[in-house]
Amino acid sequence: MSVQERKQRERADRERLIVATARELAEQQGWDAVTTRRLAERIEYSQPVLYSHFRGKREIIGAVALQGAAEMAAALRDATSAADGRRARVAALARAYLDFAERNPAVYDAVFQLDGGLAFAQEDTPEPLKDGFAALLESLDEVAGEGVDPGLFTETFWAALHGLATLTRAGRLPPEHTGRRVDLLVDRLAVL
Repeated sequence: MSVQERKQRERADRERLIVATARELAEQQGWDAVTTRRLAERIEYSQPVLYSHFRGKREIIGAVALQGAAEMAAALRDATSAADGRRARVAALARAYLDFAERNPAVYDAVFQLDGGLAFAQEDTPEPLKDGFAALLESLDEVAGEGVDPGLFTETFWAALHGLATLTRAGRLPPEHTGRRVDLLVDRLAVL
């Protein structure tokens, strides 16, 4: 291995460490606790080293968002691949989405709530974000209904899931009724 390859590997390792540490800190204490000073202390590098990887917190949030979108897409696909039938797939998709949001609140916020400097629904949208949407569309395409644009249906279904996730987490909706809400959403919105 050349010196240049070693340096590139070390740089990639440091970047992964920064993102993992930011994510861990955000999950433990919230995004307000994630500062470049605290990250530099936790990873045991100087702030200039951190800034050589990311221009600031916004880019770190973006990196966590991209990682989170990829993880969410994988979780959705895993859940739907094990389901048998259209209704079961859509219900599994909804449950997996809500489970991901509940288990990873800081990551979910990075993907959907915070400004990570990422473009959504545009040509320059990063691939992990496009793939997250594609993971939703794959199961919802077949239940959009005749004459309904599958992409528009997916956006609407996703918005309903996002509302359920954020309202439940904020304590606005009692969590014990999540299963019934998923059933209502699936049965009333999807053409099965």
